[in-house]
Amino acid sequence: MAVSENNPQNERPQVRFVTIDDSHDGQRIDNFLMTFLKGVPKGKIYNLLRKGEIRVNKKRTKPDYKLSVEDIIRIAPIVVTPTSDKPIVSEGLKAEIEARIIFEDKGLIVVNKPSGLAVHGGSGLNFGLVEVVRQMRPQEKFIELVHRLDRDTSGLIMIAKKRSVLRALHESLREKTGIQKTYHALVFGSWPKRKLQVNAPLLKNELKSGERIVKVHTDGKESLTRFNVVRFFDEFSLVECEPVTGRTHQIRVHAQFAGYPIVGDDKYAPNELNAKAKVLGLKRLCLHAAKLELVHNGEKLVLEAPIDSGWKAAMEGLPKKY
Repeated sequence: MAVSENNPQNERPQVRFVTIDDSHDGQRIDNFLMTFLKGVPKGKIYNLLRKGEIRVNKKRTKPDYKLSVEDIIRIAPIVVTPTSDKPIVSEGLKAEIEARIIFEDKGLIVVNKPSGLAVHGGSGLNFGLVEVVRQMRPQEKFIELVHRLDRDTSGLIMIAKKRSVLRALHESLREKTGIQKTYHALVFGSWPKRKLQVNAPLLKNELKSGERIVKVHTDGKESLTRFNVVRFFDEFSLVECEPVTGRTHQIRVHAQFAGYPIVGDDKYAPNELNAKAKVLGLKRLCLHAAKLELVHNGEKLVLEAPIDSGWKAAMEGLPKKY
């Protein structure tokens, strides 16, 4: 690892100090620690950060802190349980993900992620999409997620193969320039054509179980989603969603707040509605990252991915609204 570490070689765990070099400049500290502290569960890392057991330049820090060259990370004494370097990923899953690659060059891979596959391992999962891609491309020394999708959300997700590409795309996402994401969502009810956006602050809460729940709250972060009706059904609407900000569960919570929760959302949609939708063949979270527009290596890319056949077939069988 291209960092310098001062760690006395004793049997008992010791305080460690790690100095960051340019190979990790701009990386989120939680992502860095999940690689550096192999064998430590993700939840434990977040807990150590929250308690101040891991500090940067003698100060407490949050999981989304971006590392800089010469930052000094202090890591409290912790026991690291040895783990195997590679989770077991079936050849069938690797073949499926290979077939779902929409774009690839020397610095970037864009995958149409299936619903039900997490983007990374942890929290009881041996692996996620990024671990699968690492095994598909063992010759690549650097494979990191550019952004995330919820486990049950399908669609386009970017994976960087170079640190420089990751930094450039992170800057574009942070500055809201050069990258536009468009989602498709099937919601309960008839979304009003006049309802073009939801502008409501979102507050994230973490339950004792580790589950994340987000709600509209005045103490939350500013959040804006634009909506546009694509198609009406008898009791449902297919809407196009553009998240202007990028908060956790943003589209899902804004749709619920507007009064039109997303079909199959087990966190934010009523159970009785989801049960009715399952009878109609809608058995998944009906949220899909359908289109991605970005500037990469000085060129504009417009990438699209269709919704999966199961969702499409069930939706086509719904009574139409005339």
